[in-house]
Amino acid sequence: MERPGAGEINSNECENVSRKKEISEEFEASTVDSLVDVPFATIDIKDDCGITDVPQINLERSKENEWISKDQIQKRRKKHKDYQPNYFLSIPITNKEITRGVKILQDAIIQQDKRLSKAMTGDGSFHVTLLVMQLLNDDEINIGIDALLELKPFIEEILRGKHLILPFQGVDTFGNQVGFVKLAEGDHINPLLEIAEAAKRIFQEKGILAGESRSYKPHLTFMKLYKTPWLWKTGVKKIDPKLYENFISHRFGEEVVQRIDLCSMQKKKQSNGYYHCESSIVIGDKNGGEPDDAELVRLSKRLVENAVLKAVQQYLEETQNKNKPGDGSSMKTEEADRNGTDCDNNRK
Repeated sequence: MERPGAGEINSNECENVSRKKEISEEFEASTVDSLVDVPFATIDIKDDCGITDVPQINLERSKENEWISKDQIQKRRKKHKDYQPNYFLSIPITNKEITRGVKILQDAIIQQDKRLSKAMTGDGSFHVTLLVMQLLNDDEINIGIDALLELKPFIEEILRGKHLILPFQGVDTFGNQVGFVKLAEGDHINPLLEIAEAAKRIFQEKGILAGESRSYKPHLTFMKLYKTPWLWKTGVKKIDPKLYENFISHRFGEEVVQRIDLCSMQKKKQSNGYYHCESSIVIGDKNGGEPDDAELVRLSKRLVENAVLKAVQQYLEETQNKNKPGDGSSMKTEEADRNGTDCDNNRK
């Protein structure tokens, strides 16, 4: 049997290389698909997971070019890694007809495969994501609250006194990994997209990292397969379309948008299952834009928390300054106290 010459590859090696490439591509696709709806659904996940679209380095390329390419890859990875959204603008689903319909859909799927119960989204957290962002501290959260409040007049200008009504009809998936109820087509799409764009602009103008790389696709998530990785070990790797085929054209109802919330992805959820909410704006209210009682309570609580936090920080800073080595102020104070005491004793 002849050995391949220098630079040649036999057919078996070609098959192995081809198979490895297919496995790599399959892994990449499954990784990207499985992460597509973490409310910050459409961030460039490839770089975030260490996967890039840069082709394999040619063996004949010079070491210098290879180093430059690697450096560019690292910079791009760092850019996306630094941007990890942890807050989002949410349109909560409050219509009981919609929540009941989605629960019926979830129950129908679970009846066909009980293992999928752990992949279902709680009905208390049903929402439509409007924008994702990164807020790293209390100061940035306060800036985010200000941006949300500034968004309201823009929304009022876009809607021109009309209600924003979102009709939900049909079911689909992102890469067979995330199940969602679709937003039906209609005249409501354009104003919703305008509001999303206005929100992105306002937050970015305030220096907040906000938005995502892919086009905005509003939807109502009811199932996340990637949240239960143990299902992969049992053979459940995709959401079978047969599980929801009876709901392909089902009308779930209409949501009249009443408010937009600034929510945390990471803080503990509320007792009703909804996300932790920092602030809200009321949409289409009849009270001339006055906040409701719940909003007033949230704002008051936020102001008190900020005041207490600043007072504690100021106290700690002052205490640390007094106790700094080489600072004679505390020693001088103690000496003055002793001198005062001696004078008092002498008078006696």
